[in-house]
Amino acid sequence: MRILCTNDDGIHAPGLKIVEQIARELSDDVWVVAPELDQSGVSHSLSLNDPLRLRDVGPRHFAVRGTPTDCVIMGAHHILGDKGPDLVLSGVNRGRNVAEDVVYSGTIAGALEGTILGLPSFALSQEFSMETRNKPLWETALKFGPPILRKVIAAGVPKNTVVNINFPACVPEEVAGVLVTRQGKRNLGFLKIDERRDGRGNPYFWIGFERAAMMDAPDAGTDLAALAARCVSVTPLRLNRTDDAFAEVLTTTLK
Repeated sequence: MRILCTNDDGIHAPGLKIVEQIARELSDDVWVVAPELDQSGVSHSLSLNDPLRLRDVGPRHFAVRGTPTDCVIMGAHHILGDKGPDLVLSGVNRGRNVAEDVVYSGTIAGALEGTILGLPSFALSQEFSMETRNKPLWETALKFGPPILRKVIAAGVPKNTVVNINFPACVPEEVAGVLVTRQGKRNLGFLKIDERRDGRGNPYFWIGFERAAMMDAPDAGTDLAALAARCVSVTPLRLNRTDDAFAEVLTTTLK
């Protein structure tokens, strides 16, 4: 089995080494194609107006000056040659990708691109707490990642489905289990605009995150609830975003 690994945190991110270790638990044919620079939050963007620069950083390790989507396309259609990948792993992201995060996440997008190419694809993310912010507990992803991947691959990943896996912010011994979940939703808007002034007094802005993004307990069965209970969250996400129920309403409305 030939595995293509990518991420959105960049070629030098510690989590990329973790996803490569997880991949090597499954196969010895592992390739790494990751962004040259941090691409967090770029979602499923594709570089159409800028050239892609490719840099060889080691045996079967390549950096692309582009997005995670660019990396998967470059890996599958150029770098790996005639024998493309059989599996795409994206991550391990530093920080969770749950609820609305999946819309913005470059980690999810890298896996989604693999799904578009018809490949079983997984996004992997390691949650951190305020205490572990600067040193995420990668050993949790290392312990639970390989057996989960083996079981899901053996079961068969449906076409047009990407599997989003989030590991809780606790040591492996404290993980309470593995739960299959649905995408959650935060109760409050979690993005904010931080206005500042440069040395000349001119305004500039950062998009940031509110710490108190959730006031109530997350809904049962969601990715948010699973992580709050110190469980690994496994969420199958569909590429097809059609709202079938509303489509039926519109069909009647627009007759």
